[in-house]
Amino acid sequence: MTSLWLDRDQAIPVDDFVPGSTYDTVVVGAGITGLATALLLARSGMTVAVLEARSVGAGTTGNTTAKLSLLQGTVLSALRGQYSQKIVNAYVEANREGQAWLLRHLQDRAVPFQRRDAYTFAVSDRGADRVRSEFAVSRAAGLAVEDVADPGLPFATRGAIRLPDQAQFNPMDILESLAADFRAHGGVLVEGVRVRDVSRGSRVSITTGAGNVYARRVVLATGIPVLDRGLYFAKLKASQSYAAAFRVPASTPIPSGMYLSAETPGRSLRTYPSDTGEMLIAGGNGHQVGREPSPRARLDELVDWTRRHFPGAEPTHTWSGEDYQATNLMPFFGKMPRGGGKILFATGYNKWGMSNSVAASLALTAEILGGNLPWAAAIHHRVTSPKGAAAIHHRVTSPKGAAAAVALNADTVMTMARGWAKAEAAPPDAAAATVPAEGEGIIVRHGRKPVAVSTVDGVTCRVSAVCTHLRGILSWNDAEKTWDCPLHGSRFTPAGDVLQGPTTKTLPAAD
Repeated sequence: MTSLWLDRDQAIPVDDFVPGSTYDTVVVGAGITGLATALLLARSGMTVAVLEARSVGAGTTGNTTAKLSLLQGTVLSALRGQYSQKIVNAYVEANREGQAWLLRHLQDRAVPFQRRDAYTFAVSDRGADRVRSEFAVSRAAGLAVEDVADPGLPFATRGAIRLPDQAQFNPMDILESLAADFRAHGGVLVEGVRVRDVSRGSRVSITTGAGNVYARRVVLATGIPVLDRGLYFAKLKASQSYAAAFRVPASTPIPSGMYLSAETPGRSLRTYPSDTGEMLIAGGNGHQVGREPSPRARLDELVDWTRRHFPGAEPTHTWSGEDYQATNLMPFFGKMPRGGGKILFATGYNKWGMSNSVAASLALTAEILGGNLPWAAAIHHRVTSPKGAAAIHHRVTSPKGAAAAVALNADTVMTMARGWAKAEAAPPDAAAATVPAEGEGIIVRHGRKPVAVSTVDGVTCRVSAVCTHLRGILSWNDAEKTWDCPLHGSRFTPAGDVLQGPTTKTLPAAD
């Protein structure tokens, strides 16, 4: 499975990794958050390096549907259920500023994008209630949303609202542009170097698989922090959702807007003007990472739904993306606890990273350069201790958010226990003779040790079935052919290499 965006021949130019180098700032992760932050700091005259474990855009950014919209499904009404309208307004202002910055960059550098109206629609009475709530909260936040009787979809709806003049694009186009601008300002962009640890002293030491580098500060822009300081893995729910790009015959009309349903399972639609004609992109069917018996069935159901409503549609690409939702529904950004003010991070965009990522980049840059963003102060209250110590960021929260965190972690403990019980009941490895069918993965026992065995492209791999983050038992993803952790969303290749999540360690071989 490869996303439409990542299926490209042109590589983004990168630089060599030089062990022992020293920079003002090292940014970990080369998605929009990382590259936008790095560019802003490089423009200020700092020496900056970006270290990417895989390749530019390989994480969430390259596997998104890339909608740049202030109408975000039913996000605002969900936030209003926990916070005052003032805090909701601050969230909207953060996204407005992130959207405006990104649009200016697209326009200034002639990066192609399309202006589109954004819609939230409902297909049930319950969904219609959520749409009405979103309309009211959006209006209160100053968004020019409109009631729409007919959103132009090929199936019946029970209600819809529209926000005109939003945007969509190919996310790899913006990453290519950000990377070029960053390197033109003296930035160093490195692929294939995974950060393993960060330790602070008079300067920060960044440990990688290829050697150490040093900096005055580090920014973690890795989707979910790869350091456990602050325990953010326990405050975030990792979810995986699916997308597919379709060729549609000229006889089948496709809507030109950007659409998202108010119900579960989610349904997302947008178009893409490819070189060979307008394509349709459908997304949705999300679930918590590692908790779905057959991700392939989720993807197949999305494809079947699209074919049913758009006759003749045939998929050209299918993919999935991993996102993180904070238990308090609000993105986290700023200084990491126990980092001495030298480790900063951003996470928890809840599937709306195109604007939230840039908002986080602006907030992080202001934090480093001494700027002031009123919306950032409203979302994350900044308090200086009486003794003049470093400023402390008190994350905005609510009783509902705290209760959600307790429930999430109780569920995580139960999931871990169930996983180990199931692993202990797994069949014995029969002296390493177990060979799954092509495309399948199973858990067996070697003595008391759980072993993950899979066969992909004719190659059988045997690795530990225990996640290297906090020892959850992995599950097989039959869509992506990966081993996924149901605790905090770490994901691995069949051979045990890290793909995403809070872990930084590969799975050891079974022997």
